Amino acid sequence: MNRTAYTARLAFAALGFTLMELVIVMTIIAILAAVALPVYTAHVKRAKEVTLKSDLSIMRSAIDKYTVDKEKAPQTLQDLVSAGYLRAVPVDPITRSDSTWQTEMETESSNPDAPPGIANVRSGADGTGTDGIAYNQY
Repeated sequence: MNRTAYTARLAFAALGFTLMELVIVMTIIAILAAVALPVYTAHVKRAKEVTLKSDLSIMRSAIDKYTVDKEKAPQTLQDLVSAGYLRAVPVDPITRSDSTWQTEMETESSNPDAPPGIANVRSGADGTGTDGIAYNQY
């Protein structure tokens, strides 16, 4: 075999990857994905829990402000939106719905002329958070 043919053959072989190289690279990618996926899902779950706690705090504050200003508790969460205390009823990040909130009504109204209204709000989600507390107990 002459020198130019040998050089041409080496150049052609260098253009692609061998099957073994591809298998090794795919194995490394699979291992990295297997390590990263659980970490990613844990961070997503934690972010949802932080958002849930924040939304509950905001809604509870709005209920308190509404009750003080109007001298009666709101009858529904939509009353908070209608009165301007919330822009919209937030979406529960766990259930992905704004209609799954569980409201706790007052046992008796502070205003004898007004019917009892919402005293507290909780998530309607099933399951427990990373801290071991049920979502509906936040």
